[in-house]
Amino acid sequence: MNKLNFGTKLLLILISVTIISLGLMIYIVSSYSYSNSRTDAQNYINELAKKNALETKNTLDKAIVISNSIANKYASAIEHKEKLSKEGTIKYFKSLLEHNPFILGIWFTFEDGSIFYEKKTDTDTQNYYTKKGVFQPYVVRNTNGSFTIEPSSEFDLNSEWINLPYKNKQVSITEPYNYNIDGKNILLTTVSSPVYFEGKFIGAVGVDFSLESFNKKTSEIKLFDSGYGTIIDAYGKVISHPNIENLGKSLKDITTNENILNVLEATKKGEDYSFIAKNLRSGVDSYSYGFAFEFGETKNYWTFIATVPEDEYLAKSNFIKNFSIFSGLIVLAVIILVLIYSMKRLNKNLTTIKDGLLDFFSYLNKETKNTNPIKLDSSDEFGEMAKMINQNIEKTQSLIIQDNELIEDVKRVVNEVKAGRFNKKIEKNSDNQNLEELKNIFNEMLETTKNNVCEDINKVIKVLESFAKLDFRPRIDDKGNIALGINNLAEIINAMLVENKSNGLTLDESSDILLANVDKLNISSNEAAASLEETAAALEEITSNIRNTTQNIAQMATYSNKVTKAANDGEKLANQTTVAMDEINTQVNAINEAISVIDQIAFQTNILSLNAAVEAATAGEAGRGFAVVAAEVRNLASRSAEAAREIKAIVENATSKANQGKQIAGNMIDGYKELNQNIVNTINLISDIEMSSKEQLTGIEQINDAVTSLDRQTQQNAQIASQTHDVATITDEIAKLIVNDANTKEFVKKDEIKAKNLNIKK
Repeated sequence: MNKLNFGTKLLLILISVTIISLGLMIYIVSSYSYSNSRTDAQNYINELAKKNALETKNTLDKAIVISNSIANKYASAIEHKEKLSKEGTIKYFKSLLEHNPFILGIWFTFEDGSIFYEKKTDTDTQNYYTKKGVFQPYVVRNTNGSFTIEPSSEFDLNSEWINLPYKNKQVSITEPYNYNIDGKNILLTTVSSPVYFEGKFIGAVGVDFSLESFNKKTSEIKLFDSGYGTIIDAYGKVISHPNIENLGKSLKDITTNENILNVLEATKKGEDYSFIAKNLRSGVDSYSYGFAFEFGETKNYWTFIATVPEDEYLAKSNFIKNFSIFSGLIVLAVIILVLIYSMKRLNKNLTTIKDGLLDFFSYLNKETKNTNPIKLDSSDEFGEMAKMINQNIEKTQSLIIQDNELIEDVKRVVNEVKAGRFNKKIEKNSDNQNLEELKNIFNEMLETTKNNVCEDINKVIKVLESFAKLDFRPRIDDKGNIALGINNLAEIINAMLVENKSNGLTLDESSDILLANVDKLNISSNEAAASLEETAAALEEITSNIRNTTQNIAQMATYSNKVTKAANDGEKLANQTTVAMDEINTQVNAINEAISVIDQIAFQTNILSLNAAVEAATAGEAGRGFAVVAAEVRNLASRSAEAAREIKAIVENATSKANQGKQIAGNMIDGYKELNQNIVNTINLISDIEMSSKEQLTGIEQINDAVTSLDRQTQQNAQIASQTHDVATITDEIAKLIVNDANTKEFVKKDEIKAKNLNIKK
């Protein structure tokens, strides 16, 4: 580098600085843009994972609500000793399946099913019964949308869907399993709820839903070009995945990648987890984010994992980085070309001026007797420079002799100054104004130095050497300004050292008090942060309970509306019953009239038979046969009259029962009206409770946010207290360094200094 000319050096320096500066700028800009774009893409993937995880959770929660609703129905029935309708049960199950397409089947099984339903009769041919004759249907949705009803399996505590709710004492979900429907194996999972009576487990109810619906819904999620979603259940089984052969398998059976398997531990804890690994679909490096969500309130967690290949979600980032580098290289190339062209012209002019100056310097160094002017016809700064140099060369030639004489005289005076004497002067003159001015200035400097310093510089040197050894007690016996100034400086330094030591001692005592107080503040801040964190956790749990209560109240409102509809239907049926009773009464009256006619006919027949018997007796032997016929007719008339009386008694009894039924139906109508009014009042109360619960939920959420904010501030205060403790420790060390440093120096009253009394309250 030292062998290169100025132009080449300048060119290399400019190019190097340009390359480094522009390269650093390109690196910073591209790295920042790449990092931001990468972060934005990952945040987008995270939000998609959370959104779809919550949708899956809503589906599971709905299955839990349905299962618990069925369980509550049976618990209420056994509590009120109510027999349930078989047809109504099947109709109810079909209705649930129609309104919830994700559910595949509904079932129930009890240790003693006869407590809810009548046993099977000889006339009942439906295939709704188990081998023991218990009504226990399993209503299943077919692939074509119709329903198949078949008997459920017998009650067995070893069955997983019965054993889980029995063991957990709450709604539970099974591991995925295959089930044959319409000759096709379908991957299912079962949500089942326990049914208790007087604290005893008597059976379970549940719903089966196909995991194919989750897989289908997950496959519709758009994650860049080939990204996909995966759902892992609490057992570590794959619920949803683009590769069908992975469904229902344990994640440990599919991969041995530790980054991927760590998501199982995060799922058990209900924690989110992100990682980069080769995905299980195409084997390319991908970013994955797992969002854990709870199955109901069972503390069992599922995880939704969003996976996107890095080359897809980083495509925009890579484009920005490559574009920045490419455009920067183009700009750099243009700048280098401009610099090369400019420096080439600059180097040519500099070379011409250099050659002229070298020739002139050779003359000055007495290597040559003559010098030539610089030949440069340029009108720029270099041309002006060459012209001025030529003029000064001519002037310099005439001044060299005078300058040499003056310089020799200066050498003489300088030697005197070196010896420490400042009373000598330069006597030679020169036409060189600069040298003449320099001579005058030098002479004035000598006079000023003598007045300002001292006549003997060795005295000053001796005192300064003592100062260098940190001994500030010696003084200079001279009237020079510098001598007096050094003496004053010694006094100032002495006073400053006294003040420094006093301040150091005071700071040392204050730092000890500060350190003790900061320790207490640090402990208090950490305890407050821990307490507030526990409060925030408890308040979060209360918020969750109030939210669930609000949902249950909304569900009660739905059930109340259904009960209102049933009451209205009952009132209509009671009205129809009254009308039917009136019609029966009318028909009974008609029958009564017909019976009266039959009674009259029997009476007249009896009289005619008596007359016929009298006539037969009168006729003698010839009328004997006619008498026998008349006797039979009389017997028939007697039996008809007896039958008519019996029928009349039955009809009168039926009329009485019909009137009683009409009165009962009327009472039922009045009861239904009162029931309907009470239900309306109940619905209004539930609505008021629902509004109050929502307002309470809003309030508790606001309190929760406030406590969370306060928790964050307390954590910050604890961190600040910790940092303040570090600062106090450093301050204490600095105070001790100040005192130690002052003790290393020698000054007046050094050992008499005490700390200042600042009246600090400890």
